Amino acid sequence: MSSLKLRQIGNSLGVVLPKDVLSRLRVVEGDTLHVVETPNGIVLSTLDPKVAEQLEAGRDIMHRYRNTLAALAK
Repeated sequence: MSSLKLRQIGNSLGVVLPKDVLSRLRVVEGDTLHVVETPNGIVLSTLDPKVAEQLEAGRDIMHRYRNTLAALAK
């Protein structure tokens, strides 16, 4: 667990993530992090929540129509 200090960056406030946190997130300069609010608090994620919803919908469709999709794939 790390404690981060807010810093003035131009007209905004920001945090500097330590190298170990960056390596665990597998991000480098220029990557995008998404701030997701959950019942347990705020989460930083490399996965876009909208894309995650679309993937889940696709998995649901593939599961419900697996026989039809298998027949179409022949």
